[in-house]
Amino acid sequence: MSDGTNEALEMWCAGEEWCPITTTATLIGKKWHPVILHRLLEHGPSGFNELKTNVDGISSKVLSDSLEDLQDHDLVDREVVSEQPFRVEYSLTERGASLEPVITEMAAWGKEHLRPPDERADGDR
Repeated sequence: MSDGTNEALEMWCAGEEWCPITTTATLIGKKWHPVILHRLLEHGPSGFNELKTNVDGISSKVLSDSLEDLQDHDLVDREVVSEQPFRVEYSLTERGASLEPVITEMAAWGKEHLRPPDERADGDR
């Protein structure tokens, strides 16, 4: 697998000025992708079960499919750590780690602008 620094990602709308935004959104815009990336940024390389625990609410199937998709886009790397017992570890590639400012800003924006659904604003009565 490449290190992600020399190989450019194909853009789906080549030539349009908004293309970099839509391409990035396509890569990390799926429900669990930014959460998985955030957990790998926060906790470092992790085994499947550790990731499943850290990404509360995700099913094993969805986690597996998401990790495969992130690997296909060279954002996450999968390494077999041990054969007996079989254990794999997922980590960010250089390209995946380069998303840290994006993921951090998404978290910051959410903390600033979102509220839990059971907290009503004063004008919501």
